[in-house]
Amino acid sequence: MLVSSRDLFQIARKNSFAIPAANFVDALTAKVYTETAESCGLPLILAYAQSHEAYLSIEEAAWIGKYYAEKVNVPVVLHLDHGSDFQFIKRGIDLGFSSVMFDGSSLPFKLNVQNTKEVVDYAHTKGVVVEGEIGHVGSNEISYEGESNDRSYDTTLEDAINFVKETNVDSLAISIGTAHGKYTGEPSINFDRLHEISSHVTVPLVLHGGSSSGDQKLNRCATEGMSKINIFTDFIVSAHKKAKEPSQDYFELINQLEEGLKQVLVHYYKVFETQPVQWKG
Repeated sequence: MLVSSRDLFQIARKNSFAIPAANFVDALTAKVYTETAESCGLPLILAYAQSHEAYLSIEEAAWIGKYYAEKVNVPVVLHLDHGSDFQFIKRGIDLGFSSVMFDGSSLPFKLNVQNTKEVVDYAHTKGVVVEGEIGHVGSNEISYEGESNDRSYDTTLEDAINFVKETNVDSLAISIGTAHGKYTGEPSINFDRLHEISSHVTVPLVLHGGSSSGDQKLNRCATEGMSKINIFTDFIVSAHKKAKEPSQDYFELINQLEEGLKQVLVHYYKVFETQPVQWKG
């Protein structure tokens, strides 16, 4: 069922677990994610990133996402991930996404606040929730791999408090040491900062760059303050690995791809200690 993340994240936060946000790039990935969520009886964030528009238009993503979300009985949030401009995000809201993200993390703080608030003001009139981001989750060129002591990209408590107050966002993505894409090692997670922000900020927190960040570290993130954890690279790597196995025909190849995707989602449901949610609507 297609739902809003507002109540879903509050349940996750109260019960100390995280919900995986799985990025879909076509009908196959959306189908596997939602069917796996249904078979596990667990909630899901079905996410479409603006950066994937070259592979899947936002109109196609809205139709595919709503179709598969409404086919299952578990709560599914259709989320527009890493939206970078108001007009694109507005299209997503008007097309039926139940959650959107404005990523202004690379902007100066005041401009990030201004642009995020513009999205919030429009989204809330449509009953859509908004995720904002402060701090910088890089693309591994600046990721904290190994035991780096450079925490200059980490979100500060002061910025987190002020950003939520000034924008009225519904959830907040913060930087505590992860990065998008593949790692050559594991990131150094700033758990002290996570605890500090989660104890002072009222909205649910989000972790980007979850793939291959280490199961033990991600479990701690999920049980110690993060309500949503984004995964993408691990899905693609797993599906590609399965596709390299011998197959007899196209349909067997599809089955292999599906199995690779399913294995990753099932794995992270366990790592995040995701719990069933009895949705009352």
